[in-house]
Amino acid sequence: MGGKHGRWPRRVGFAGMVVSLAVAGWLIWVLPGPHLAAVLGIGPVDGTLTISSCYAATDAEGYDDGTDCTGMYRPRADGEARRRITLDKAATSHRPGSTVEVRLARGRAHELSGDALGTWVTVGGLLLGPFLALALSFRASAREDTWSHDGHYVLVFIAAELASLVLGFVVGVPVSVAMALFD
Repeated sequence: MGGKHGRWPRRVGFAGMVVSLAVAGWLIWVLPGPHLAAVLGIGPVDGTLTISSCYAATDAEGYDDGTDCTGMYRPRADGEARRRITLDKAATSHRPGSTVEVRLARGRAHELSGDALGTWVTVGGLLLGPFLALALSFRASAREDTWSHDGHYVLVFIAAELASLVLGFVVGVPVSVAMALFD
């Protein structure tokens, strides 16, 4: 009878691990996923944006947040209306009147840029961090047949969050440098 009792913590632990990672994957798919796919150029171009102005964007606290451009978006598909749209975290400050091919995500236009790539990689990593620590905690609980309350998973969480910030920087800077050199 003792053998059957020991299976429940293991099953719950593995189920918790799977659910934690599934929720993390779903959140990444829903929140930064579309933006990251648009920045990386996955899929066909949605249309073109004729730039009317570019400006230094700021975040909610007033810190520099790259360059945004506004302009008139012309969809690639016939029958869709033209409209004003913002090019989020543009690769460069485009001249007014220039045309840029863009992909859309959540009502904003995107192109490949180091700032945008770094931002969306960081957001994805920041979402993954807490769920990864939780999944590892569940895994340890399943492996040990007892609920693990070890504090090491807080360190895993902190390390994952810091790694996300570093990864965003490590990915974004070389892309920005390469685009400056080869464009």
